[in-house]
Amino acid sequence: MKVTTIKTLGQLKKSGYQSKSIKDELRDNLRIKISANETTFSGIHGYENTVIPELERAILSRHNINLLGLRGQAKTRLARQMINLLDEWIPVVEGSEINDDPFHPISRYSTNLIKDKGDDTPISWLHRSERFAEKLATPDVTVADIIGDVDPIKAANLKLSYADDRVIHFGMIPRANRSIFVINELPDLQARIQVALFNILQEGDIQIRGFKLRLPLDIQFVFTANPEDYTNRGSIVTPLKDRIGSQILTHYPETIEIAKTITQQEAKLDTRQSDLVYVPDVAKDLLEQISFQARESEFIDHKSGVSARMSITAYENLLSTAEYRALRSGDDNTLLRLSDFVGIIPAITGKVELVYEGEQEGAASVAQSLISDSVKTLFPEYFPAIEKLEKEDYQSPYQDLINWFFEESGFELLDDITDKEYKAKIDTITPLNDLIKEYQPDIKPEDSYFIKEFLLWGLVEYKKLSKYRLSEGFRFNDLYGSYISDL
Repeated sequence: MKVTTIKTLGQLKKSGYQSKSIKDELRDNLRIKISANETTFSGIHGYENTVIPELERAILSRHNINLLGLRGQAKTRLARQMINLLDEWIPVVEGSEINDDPFHPISRYSTNLIKDKGDDTPISWLHRSERFAEKLATPDVTVADIIGDVDPIKAANLKLSYADDRVIHFGMIPRANRSIFVINELPDLQARIQVALFNILQEGDIQIRGFKLRLPLDIQFVFTANPEDYTNRGSIVTPLKDRIGSQILTHYPETIEIAKTITQQEAKLDTRQSDLVYVPDVAKDLLEQISFQARESEFIDHKSGVSARMSITAYENLLSTAEYRALRSGDDNTLLRLSDFVGIIPAITGKVELVYEGEQEGAASVAQSLISDSVKTLFPEYFPAIEKLEKEDYQSPYQDLINWFFEESGFELLDDITDKEYKAKIDTITPLNDLIKEYQPDIKPEDSYFIKEFLLWGLVEYKKLSKYRLSEGFRFNDLYGSYISDL
């Protein structure tokens, strides 16, 4: 149907167009997509077998929906993608404030217009991209904002008394008639405002300032909320929860691979940055492990959660750290170094909420320990595990490397050295090559220097070497050798 050719109610009737409620519209289009095995929610990873099937079932059930989960779990993105399940165009009575269906007008304006003009009533068309409204729930939101109120200026201009319903100014919800309406952070909405939603959800109508006004609104509601035990400012009142058809629990990525996919998709990088800095796969795994580590840390509030945005911004910071170093040293391209991870600390400290013990440690110290713990966690995936207690006759595969540090006075990796100097410096530790050949024989040559540095950091975490942060870089030593040498 070419919408441009239909301009009046009469033409709409002749076209055979049949109107339907928004929930039926979503349901019918979802049925078509499921039958054709099409992707309904694209670019959302890790929810394929959990959240998305539940959301699809809720849409098939014509339910209003509450997406419940910690921050950074793609709740709003899911809601926004629901517009792709709407019809591309729908007809509305031209000039209607609340997107009146020409076949089922509910406002006084549209009812009177159709009564006066009949089949000559002008029709306009609304694209699905315009059928989405969103409101962040804050304590200052009023009933007038979201539902409506009497407008004294309108009353004065039209010379009407306050008893006339034409003086009503419609709020955000009536103006979103026949649309998807999202209220983010629902528990932050004051209880008295939540009560005002009861009628809209159950009976589909609104009440404004005591007017005998019945507007059977046609709206698909989607709410998002953090778990109530975290949201100290309020909660969802029980009668409102009772009126929401489906509550769907969201979650963080369950594997590092899924987390990597999300980070790579969402990170906003300059192409010059991507071309300049080479990032090994091990570094990407380590970056995601930091978020997993943070979600289990005793210093971080688990109820607050650790947003996926932390990995995304940390990845952006990581590349910027390497880029900054390369620009200063004059390198045309550079390999990412494990020492560059110091640059992600500002991205971590702003994204985690510390418990009392964490506050005592300090945000920067907690961030550094997360990086160290992540190295320790990933280490056994690449090299033989190091046990706390080793048998007397056990020959450690790392003994030659440890002996190398025992015999050397110290090994320093400075932050601002060029890539050529960095590689030459790492190459001086000859036992590293044997360990890489033995345990990582298939590693890409461009990844080998990062994995060598990763090996050094891992031995530090397992108390086989010591590491000190200097003002201009890192210094590695044998755990006791330097002390014995001094004696």
